[in-house]
Amino acid sequence: MILGIMGAMPDEVDQLCAKLENVTVEPYGGVEYHKGTLAGKQVVVCCAGMGKANAAATTQVLITKFGAEKIIFSGIAGNMTSKIGIGDVVIGKTVLYHDAQLDMICQNPPFLKEYSGDPELIAAAEAACAEAGVKALVGKIATGDLFVGDSETKAAIEAKCAPDCVEMEGAAVSQIAAKNGVPCVILRAMSDNADEDGHEVLVVKKFSISEYVATATKIVAAMVEKL
Repeated sequence: MILGIMGAMPDEVDQLCAKLENVTVEPYGGVEYHKGTLAGKQVVVCCAGMGKANAAATTQVLITKFGAEKIIFSGIAGNMTSKIGIGDVVIGKTVLYHDAQLDMICQNPPFLKEYSGDPELIAAAEAACAEAGVKALVGKIATGDLFVGDSETKAAIEAKCAPDCVEMEGAAVSQIAAKNGVPCVILRAMSDNADEDGHEVLVVKKFSISEYVATATKIVAAMVEKL
């Protein structure tokens, strides 16, 4: 079995790449694909780039060119719920777009308005979070080509689909995985609260996300051991 593991930013995959053994790096389509082993499993780890187009293109390459049979996307997100806090994790039970015309998108394969995380991968993620002592919520993730950093936008997304967190890639990964019949799961560590403070910390001050990424890296590595 070959596992495809994705992030959107270099910080989100660098720590995981450092854990790989027998590594070779293959550039393709502007992305570097790190092939190696993790916990004795064959994995391909890559930084897709931010946004839906980058995520979708890289997911298809992982499946078509590198033979990924399961896909894990790990990264950070803006928290949209009071059930969890900064540093906690949302595991995507359902993933959907908050900025798309869903009744049109679902007219083509895989004919879905929202996408479901693979039950086996969700269970592995839950177990890995529990072992790491990380609070996790299996819930809804909303995706759009937009960094949510103001209360007005946050409220509009809340009214539209009431997600537990918001990010920029998960639904695109999930859509292409579903289109190809490949199980996947989206994992997100909360880095901010998708409001003005989040924009100030992450964008204006270019705050390091390494502490949040370390959480996600630990969880993904534990997941791979279980699969």
